[in-house]
Amino acid sequence: MIASADATDTFVALLRGINVGRGNRVPMAGLRALLQGLGYRDVSTLLNSGNAVFRAAGTTDADAAQAISAAVAAAHGVSVPVVVISGRRLLAAVQANPVQAADASRLLVVFAGNPAELEQLQPLHDLLSASEQFHIMPAAAYLYCPEGIAESRAAAALLGRLGRRFTTRNWATVQKIAERISSLPTAS
Repeated sequence: MIASADATDTFVALLRGINVGRGNRVPMAGLRALLQGLGYRDVSTLLNSGNAVFRAAGTTDADAAQAISAAVAAAHGVSVPVVVISGRRLLAAVQANPVQAADASRLLVVFAGNPAELEQLQPLHDLLSASEQFHIMPAAAYLYCPEGIAESRAAAALLGRLGRRFTTRNWATVQKIAERISSLPTAS
C-alpha cells in the first residue's frame, strides 16, 4: 500500500494535452518554477506530460486548478484544462483500482476536478468491446483496453469530445505519481 502521512496538504496537478506532438509546449522546469512562483512548496514534476505534485496550505483543488491554468496561459501562452486533485484522492484511486491489467499502458485512469462529474462518462459503456472494462469509482474512472487504446472506440470517445472535461493517465504514470506523493519529506 502506498501512503503518505502528509497527504492532507498534498496536491496533484494534471495538465491535459500538453507536450503532445508539437503543440501546447510547456517545459517541466518552467512548470515547476511557475508552481513555486504561486507559493506552492515541495514541487516536483513527473515525465513530460504535465504531472506535478506539490504542497499548499489553505487552498482547494478548484482554486489551485484555476490559478495554475491562468499562470500557464500567462507564462507559456498555452490554454489547457488543468485538473487538480488531492494527494489523498490520487492514493484512493490507486487503492480502488478494480482492474487487473496485464499491460499498464492499456489501462487509462480518468480524473475530474469534481469526482461526481465522472458519472457523465456513463455513455462509454455503450462503446466497449467484449474484452474492454470500464468502471466509475468514487475517486476516478478506469478504462481498460487490452486490445490497445488506438483500437478502442471507448478510448477514442474518452480522449476526444466526451472526455474534454477530464484528464487521463495510464496506470504506470498513476503509480509513479503515487510513489512521488509517498516520497515527499515529512512536513514540519
